[in-house]
Amino acid sequence: MNSTFNHPAVYSARSRAVIIVGALLLAALASMVLACVVGSVGVPLTELAAGLMEILRGEPSTMAAVLLELRLGRALAAFATGAALALAGVMMQTLLRNPLADPYVLGVSGGASVGALAAMLAASAAWAVDAGAFAGAMMMALLLYLLARRDLRGSTAAEGRSSLLLLTGVILASGCSALVTLMLSIAPDTSLRGMVFWLMGDLSGVQTSWLPWVVLVAALLFALRAARSINIVALYDEAAATLGVRVGPLRKALFVCAALLTASAVTSAGSIAFVGLIVPHGCRFAFGSDHRLLLPASTLAGGTFLVLADTLARSLLAPQQLPVGVVTAMIGVPVFLFQLHQLHRK
Repeated sequence: MNSTFNHPAVYSARSRAVIIVGALLLAALASMVLACVVGSVGVPLTELAAGLMEILRGEPSTMAAVLLELRLGRALAAFATGAALALAGVMMQTLLRNPLADPYVLGVSGGASVGALAAMLAASAAWAVDAGAFAGAMMMALLLYLLARRDLRGSTAAEGRSSLLLLTGVILASGCSALVTLMLSIAPDTSLRGMVFWLMGDLSGVQTSWLPWVVLVAALLFALRAARSINIVALYDEAAATLGVRVGPLRKALFVCAALLTASAVTSAGSIAFVGLIVPHGCRFAFGSDHRLLLPASTLAGGTFLVLADTLARSLLAPQQLPVGVVTAMIGVPVFLFQLHQLHRK
């Protein structure tokens, strides 16, 4: 008996997806190894296994093990942050039906910046800065939801009105930017450098935390389960409801997931530019627009990209470390211009 799932084209598409995801997984592992061995003091590959065993036993005694413990924790945080930003970028571009949307477009990162800088002004501990950033991001997301909840009930195109969600987010982001500028202008010199580095995106003081990973895994699992519905909304927004998609709940879920992903990423590393914009675009150019593949591919590519960018940021002028947001911006600008040129040619 023939079945749709036995069609050779289905197997071909599935095999292609498995190959792509497998290759991206290998690239992610390779970026982790590179991040562990490269730095102002190199760690030979021959000492990598022994150092990892010391870390697993909880007794890092050699120089290699100590360096690996520091670098591995930072690389894991970088991967979770980059993956969250890329996944949030895919969700935002689908939610707003705008290829230029990124995780920061709705002002959630602006709320995080206000919360973090307020904690820095109060000379709070590092955990209080993280808590302030997350609280600020969640408060901004809640305010945005309350102001634009009608826009999340269904298809904006079908209802014939402009995107209230996008406009409200832009205005709230502008207000947060004004508050950030005010705090920077009154900040003492002792706090100013740390505040500026946080705003540029910096992983030098990142702390190992399970929260970004929990948010990332939960959001990715939801997105993969809803990938078929996301495909329909992305392609047939006006007719999605007639095709059996519950558009309102899906849009709300995408908004909540994107807000949580952005909040966890910004809390960990500050505002890192271009990851949530160029990675989804690059994966869409390379692998197509099927979200069943685009979602995991963007997640893995985003994490790998930020691990490599952070390795470059701490190695380029070693022992001095650059903010990773500067490196991603320097890479992101020419890459995005190239993508725009390719899109125009198509």
